[in-house]
Amino acid sequence: MIHSRLRVVMLALTALVAVACKASEVRVGTNFLISDAALFVAEQKGYFKEQGIKLKLVTLESGAKMVAPLGTGELEVAAGATSAGLFNAIARGIEIKIVADKGSSIPGASYMPVIVRRELVDSGKVKSAKDLKGLKVAEAGQGGSPASTLNETLKKGGLRYADVVHIQNMGYPQHVAALANGAIDASVTAEPALTKALDEGVAVRLPGEEPYPGQQISVLLYGGDFIKKQPDVARKFMIAYLKGARDYNDALKSGHLAGPNADEVVSILAQFTHVKDPVLIRKMTASGCNPNGWVNRASLNKDLQFFQEAGFLEGTVTVDQAVDDSFVDGAVKVLGSYKPRE
Repeated sequence: MIHSRLRVVMLALTALVAVACKASEVRVGTNFLISDAALFVAEQKGYFKEQGIKLKLVTLESGAKMVAPLGTGELEVAAGATSAGLFNAIARGIEIKIVADKGSSIPGASYMPVIVRRELVDSGKVKSAKDLKGLKVAEAGQGGSPASTLNETLKKGGLRYADVVHIQNMGYPQHVAALANGAIDASVTAEPALTKALDEGVAVRLPGEEPYPGQQISVLLYGGDFIKKQPDVARKFMIAYLKGARDYNDALKSGHLAGPNADEVVSILAQFTHVKDPVLIRKMTASGCNPNGWVNRASLNKDLQFFQEAGFLEGTVTVDQAVDDSFVDGAVKVLGSYKPRE
């Protein structure tokens, strides 16, 4: 009888251990961009596995298409761009939080600048931002972070956002062909289309000073259900994510992947992203990603103000409502502040 009871207890304990050891699946929406680097590095190097997390990467075409699944609990996490649409969703009460930096401009090396048809610059027609007035400028979509990039650029030339002809909803790969055939005069273009346009000689970066250093272009998002129902997993996810972000930062040098562990990071990006050529990845301007995770609130406030002034916002929302620093704060407390690899 005693042995029988002992056996039952042992089986119960074994079952409890098995449940405790089972990895928590976290569904992450991504469109597999280079700026998702921290996520991919953390996955490839086993940092999520260390935290008992099984990552399920879900392909979605854009950040806008990640909002609804995050709000309904179909996704726990998403890697997306900042936009008026994101702020509008939060204003409508959809429970989404910006929790960490995913992609930002490295000062002096923006991976999403304004570029201009080379012949306009060579001819002297466009010498600075003030010469963009009346020109046709392409953006990937209405009310996104590229729109704020363009707005800041125009402000440097004493212009307003309305002073150019906006060609919206044109994907980045289309920018190269449109610049080449003269369908557009300029564009706000991100990598890898940026390097392709520059290498092919169809465009050059807009002459003049960088208009928006440190812009918060894209972010890591948590769904409300994930935060409320799995807070421990959400905290562990951030620890793994920041370890990936730190490895990524160790690979950066002068705005490119040329640091001590660049070979490793380039290999991971070639495996996970749509850019399969390691030579191109090294040539591209790298996206920034804060190794301590915090987002650039000043940039988010600037963009939010622009979205409001441009009429892109449909409700009232603040950056403080949109951002939750607690997960980054907790991860930094566990990992300590970032120290670059020597």
